[in-house]
Amino acid sequence: MGDAFPLSVFVVTLNEEANLRRCLGSLKGMAAEIVVVDSGSTDGTKAVAEEFGATWVEREWGGFVDQKRFALEQCGQSWVMYLDADEELSDELREAIRAFLEADGDGTAGAALSRVTFFLGRWIRHGDWYPDVKARLFRRAKGRLEGHGGHEYVVLDGGGEMKQLDGELLHYSYPTTNDYLRKMVIFSDEHLRSAKEKEKRWSLAGNLFRPIWRFFRSYVVRRGFLDGYPGLWVAVATGFSAFVRHSRLYEEDVSAREE
Repeated sequence: MGDAFPLSVFVVTLNEEANLRRCLGSLKGMAAEIVVVDSGSTDGTKAVAEEFGATWVEREWGGFVDQKRFALEQCGQSWVMYLDADEELSDELREAIRAFLEADGDGTAGAALSRVTFFLGRWIRHGDWYPDVKARLFRRAKGRLEGHGGHEYVVLDGGGEMKQLDGELLHYSYPTTNDYLRKMVIFSDEHLRSAKEKEKRWSLAGNLFRPIWRFFRSYVVRRGFLDGYPGLWVAVATGFSAFVRHSRLYEEDVSAREE
């Protein structure tokens, strides 16, 4: 793409036409390579990817972690960064990344980005959603992706220091409360898949007390109340999400006994 930095950026998509242009637009002038791995979009996602000169790869969905591992394998530059389609680099973060790459990592093997989520008309800056620090930028030869239950993380082979960059990664994950509920179901599927792989069993104590703790931590310990009603909504939803995830294991145990 003729850009300044030896940087590959990958994004995994499914019907992300509404988000992808904002995401890729925030990368202008930064990446030598953009890779979009799609799992069957029926909207205009491909056209948006092509508009930005991205390499388009189609692959059946294999779960969040597996799909992103595959996308990483498609990258050819010495530095790799990955974004979700509903994320965007802020101006300050973009400049921080530029400075980081110009210094060839400033003696480190990767960088962590601070993510902030826009929800119910405001940026959520307290509770379980903030600060949401994500290791997203790393040397291709040093890093790999691990994870479970819909949440991946970067592992640097042989250790290595991560630098915290200034600026924020802007996250527009839940335009409406219905979007949150839909994604909660998706993440509960991923959590169940991971739990079954690890042969975890349901427990009443976990199903009861984990959601209570998640609400208390989000609303009180991490001061979600400072975000007003959206902070309360996030705390309640966080607890309920934990309740749903643990209940899926109970449902699975009952189904297994009935077979």
